[in-house]
Amino acid sequence: MGNKIKVVFGSQHIAIPEPVSFVFQTENEIITDVAVDVGYVHRGIEQAAVTKFNFNNVQYLLARVCGFCSITHASAYIHGVEKLLGVETNKKIDYLRTLVVELDRIHSHMLANGHVAEVCGYENLFMQTVKYREISTEILEIITGNRVQYDYYTIGGVSRDLTVENEKMIRTRLKELRDHVLKLMEFFETDYTLGLKTKGVGVVTYEMAKKYNTAGPIARASGLKTDARAEFDFLPYEELGYKMQLRTEGDVWARNMVRFDEVLNSIEICLNVLDGLGEGDIKVKVKGRPKGETFIRVEAPRGECFYYVKGNGTKVMERVRVRVPTYANVPVLKELFVGSKYSDAQAIVLSFDPCLSCTAR
Repeated sequence: MGNKIKVVFGSQHIAIPEPVSFVFQTENEIITDVAVDVGYVHRGIEQAAVTKFNFNNVQYLLARVCGFCSITHASAYIHGVEKLLGVETNKKIDYLRTLVVELDRIHSHMLANGHVAEVCGYENLFMQTVKYREISTEILEIITGNRVQYDYYTIGGVSRDLTVENEKMIRTRLKELRDHVLKLMEFFETDYTLGLKTKGVGVVTYEMAKKYNTAGPIARASGLKTDARAEFDFLPYEELGYKMQLRTEGDVWARNMVRFDEVLNSIEICLNVLDGLGEGDIKVKVKGRPKGETFIRVEAPRGECFYYVKGNGTKVMERVRVRVPTYANVPVLKELFVGSKYSDAQAIVLSFDPCLSCTAR
């Protein structure tokens, strides 16, 4: 018989800034069972979307579901409403939307990898990663006027255009960011001590990823080919150089590296957007009110975000339903803990980059 201890991890913990609680049953510091509680916060956002707001203002509410995923929630809803209204946007609108979506992915991925470094004992690496992340948030502020809550997507277009001076500056800063990311990747790949804490730790096999229907970098780090950007054409990813990034190790390290790979690809996409932006209006005319129902799948930084929207021809939507990637990844995370060392729990959960703000709406 070993030394059995119950350990509560969250909902308040220095390593996990999210309202989620894991209750571990441990024996000799090995996790033997885990209970998960994600129900600490409920804001009633879905209900507010169909009772308190006109359909053409709901995107501003949904952008407040989460600061890091604000553009994802706004874009999913707007693509759905535009589909119901029969709105056709132009190339410039699609390119500008893609630019902001991918910049949002960059800053989210950089922060996620920085958090993993921090809980592994590399506080300086965390600071360095967040410092480089600032480049993406500064670019977003120049484009949209805000660092986090962009409110850039509008029904039928975007809220602001780019100036020639801003385009030149964005190109320079993105190339600078690319050089910094390559240096970070080299450290993650070669540092021996960081490798001990991330390589072979928290392994999600391909079979597990497929069985539990995991999403986003969690799935792709295990070799599972799933990405809404490759499956839907709401934005012109194929012509802008999108490439699905895959690893096969399935561990904490692989999840970090997939995010870095995606950051590099997002930088390439953003540069291609600037090369092909061209002229055109940033908003098209929109008439009518949404009638009918549809669903939209977009790729948030953490994985597939599913939206179901239904309109009845009035100014208030009849139904807005959201399913976020963290909710899809919790079951495999729970399974993954069993048999792991408690000392690895922080790195494992942070490598999943959970967003309970999205989950608890």
